[in-house]
Amino acid sequence: MAIAGGAALRRRLLLVAAAVCLLSAASPARAFYLPGVAPRDFQKDDELQVKVNKLSSTKTQLPYDYYFLDYCKPDAIKNSAENLGEVLRGDRIENSVYNFKMRRDETCKVVCRTKLSPEAAKNFKEKIDDEYRVNMILDNLPVVVPRQTREGSQTPSFEHGYRVGYKLKDDKYYINNHLSFKVLYHEDQNSPEARIVGFHVIPSSIKHEYGSWDDKNPTVQTCNANNKITPGSHTPQDVVPETYVVFSYDVTFEASEIIWASRWDVYLLSSDSQIHWFSIINSLMIVLFLSGMVAMIMMRTLYKDIANYNQLDNQDEAQEETGWKLVHGDVFRPPVHSGLLCVYVGTGVQFFGMTVVTMMFALLGFLSPANRGGLMTAMVLLWVFMGVLAGYTSSRLYKMFKGTEWKKITLKTAFMFPGIIFAVFFFLNALIWGEKSSGAVPFGTMFALFLLWFGISVPLVFVGSFLGFKQPAIEDPVKTNKIPRQIPEQAWYLQPAFSILAGGILPFGAVFIELFFILTSIWLNQFYYIFGFLFIVFVILIVTCAEITIVLCYFQLCSEDYHWWWRAYLTAGSSALYLFAYAIFYFFNKLEITKLVSGILYFGYMLIISYAFFVLTGTIGFYACFWFVRKIYASVKID
Repeated sequence: MAIAGGAALRRRLLLVAAAVCLLSAASPARAFYLPGVAPRDFQKDDELQVKVNKLSSTKTQLPYDYYFLDYCKPDAIKNSAENLGEVLRGDRIENSVYNFKMRRDETCKVVCRTKLSPEAAKNFKEKIDDEYRVNMILDNLPVVVPRQTREGSQTPSFEHGYRVGYKLKDDKYYINNHLSFKVLYHEDQNSPEARIVGFHVIPSSIKHEYGSWDDKNPTVQTCNANNKITPGSHTPQDVVPETYVVFSYDVTFEASEIIWASRWDVYLLSSDSQIHWFSIINSLMIVLFLSGMVAMIMMRTLYKDIANYNQLDNQDEAQEETGWKLVHGDVFRPPVHSGLLCVYVGTGVQFFGMTVVTMMFALLGFLSPANRGGLMTAMVLLWVFMGVLAGYTSSRLYKMFKGTEWKKITLKTAFMFPGIIFAVFFFLNALIWGEKSSGAVPFGTMFALFLLWFGISVPLVFVGSFLGFKQPAIEDPVKTNKIPRQIPEQAWYLQPAFSILAGGILPFGAVFIELFFILTSIWLNQFYYIFGFLFIVFVILIVTCAEITIVLCYFQLCSEDYHWWWRAYLTAGSSALYLFAYAIFYFFNKLEITKLVSGILYFGYMLIISYAFFVLTGTIGFYACFWFVRKIYASVKID
């Protein structure tokens, strides 16, 4: 009864997990919010403070602090609490001069007047040329600019942030110095309180006219309660050194039927959502079909081989046979550079553990875009704590290869992959620093990353390695001959280079459509929150990597080539080459990056992503092949 009850419980847990995945996939925008994003209720005339974030551009990929430009400044600039992920993303949340009263409209509120120095005018012109956008936040909601809807489309669309300004054909630059805000709120029927559910802005450029200027009570003649400013309704404010610019704003409050739990929908909705869903489902169906075909062929062929081998009566008859059984005395011979293989497999297990747990947190709503920086913070911390798995795995594999210098392997596991990533990251960060961008990681944060690496990750790798090396060595199903067997000449399609490159096509095919949306969210300032489908694609990626590696490993052994260890890792890992090639294609076809530094940043970060993808998929392929080889050689009689 206890066994039956346990099986029933497991079935229920599986059903619950499947339901969570399907619900997240079907309704990604309506995930429930958990830590740090509790709703706030506002009564009439409660103070609302608009916070300013970075200036961002898809043309340069270099964020800047809001006050890098000569905007109006409050008496004291205060930085909001930032987590590790926000700092790594270049977010700088600060207070501003834009303060509202809840549900109290204001018209033509003058903020300040600034005199543009030659340096300030030059900075404004550069940011207008590079199409920079200003990002603001109200009650944890980013500001959006309404776009003109397409004909026949019922769904409104928005742009994130408003443009610093614009340039006309006369080569003059104009600054958006007037902001028309609209705050949407949802009323509580049983109380006077309301919740903010939308934050929109329409920027305008206007050359304000005024008489004598009074800083304590500034007034302008250009606008009043009966004369609202709209884009193009007045003479625009051009950017000229040594001229005064007056900044102003309007704010209106509007009741909305949108409930608080759905207020992020406008940020997460995709304008090509139908293509998105159809493409992903189509891709998954093709990959599942191919995987099923591969599995059927493998099972039928393999069972037939094992049955034939086990029916042989004597060794002479066995010698007449050809195929994978003939290399049983060499198939478990340790490969060249076995220590390096152990290091990469351990690192891959660490990365796999981090990816799975991050996906689980995302599916449960912990990593909502409302929790800014949460995804990056979770990935860094999980990577650090998964170091124990890296040490355990690498030392277990190293002991199976009869290695004795486990401390040396542990050091390589703790430093090789993170060291390479950190070296590239430090170089890119130096470039960002040279551009005076807020995206540069400060020294304090860099020190914190070092502390996480050396203070937590490295000791955990040693703990895992110590525990793994204490375990008994993994026994091979068959004995290894003392003299290596000669490998016959291989057909051209079984040569390592061709089979490795061919093996990476199918795993990349499982993810390349989803990869387009991920790259769009990273490089085109969009939100990505379709973790339900991403999790399904990740599962398909695992299955595809495993099956394609097993198939090619089986063909390799049938041709009496027993050097499968590294081949298994590289076969699935070669999908990273296709990922980087796709990144090159995406750069030239989808992005408008023109600056050299921005191009180096793009390819540097994509190199890091591709390298991590190589380690992840390579480890999946290796363990699939490792399980397969042990399984088939344990299933036949070896005299």
